[in-house]
Amino acid sequence: MSDHSGIENVHSFVTLAEELSFRRAAERLHLDQSALSRRIQKLEATLGFRLLERTTREVRLTQAGRSFYDDNAHLLRGYEDSIQLARRIAEGKLGTLNVGYMAFAATELMPAAVARFRQAHPHVDLKIRYIRTQGQKIALANDEIDLGYMIGPFDHTDYHSLTLSTEPLYVVTPRNHALLRLPVVTPADLAAQDIILGDTDEWEEYRWRLSNLFSAEGISLNIAIEASNTLALLGLVAAGLGVTIYPESLIGFLGRSVEVRPIIHPRFRISTVLAWKRSNRSRQVREFVEVAKLTGMR
Repeated sequence: MSDHSGIENVHSFVTLAEELSFRRAAERLHLDQSALSRRIQKLEATLGFRLLERTTREVRLTQAGRSFYDDNAHLLRGYEDSIQLARRIAEGKLGTLNVGYMAFAATELMPAAVARFRQAHPHVDLKIRYIRTQGQKIALANDEIDLGYMIGPFDHTDYHSLTLSTEPLYVVTPRNHALLRLPVVTPADLAAQDIILGDTDEWEEYRWRLSNLFSAEGISLNIAIEASNTLALLGLVAAGLGVTIYPESLIGFLGRSVEVRPIIHPRFRISTVLAWKRSNRSRQVREFVEVAKLTGMR
């Protein structure tokens, strides 16, 4: 089909072929009958063959017109569907949104935001993936995720970063541990303790943040054992092999085999941020950020 035939002329023909009446087709198209007739004549002239047999009493499709109608009616329906789909995507009603999260966001911040977003945007395919903080930075750079819940702060000229929480750190001990008999636990009280922490492959960012906090107080932690996941860490602590350090958001999920106490120091806190590319201006991202704000900020 020549580009000069124009989609309006094709649409007019398809409507006329369905109605087989210039009057009814013109009413559907909100045209007068003479304008519709000119469109059909222009289309036939461009194509080089007749689409219709016209008499004073009826309109019939030629054999070529029937073939042209069958193909283009299908194409036009697809075209209309594609417009509606694109409009819904632009409005954040469809499409895919990929969100990464690390362990400290898994219990409250991420689930609460996902629940609110799904309720408000049920037609968006929201996918969540557990990725450690350093891995999220790589995934964001490679457009594998659209947003990431990570340990903060995260300051980079190519990314937006929104602080969602800043929470105190707690020491997690076996039951009846000596630290539990202290009136308060300070960073200095942990200097002589065997510390159990996540390994550097999975917990790199958190380990780095903890090291900086304790180093600023002149304390070097004695890392006795490393493990790769929370269940193993808690099992090792419960077995009396040492103590570990967790943020407040996880305390309620640790179970009864361990005890917790806050570490009393104004700087011993860990932040969770939501980060996304400045170049990613999709409506879904903007709306997820607004939802995330409602579930964070503490």
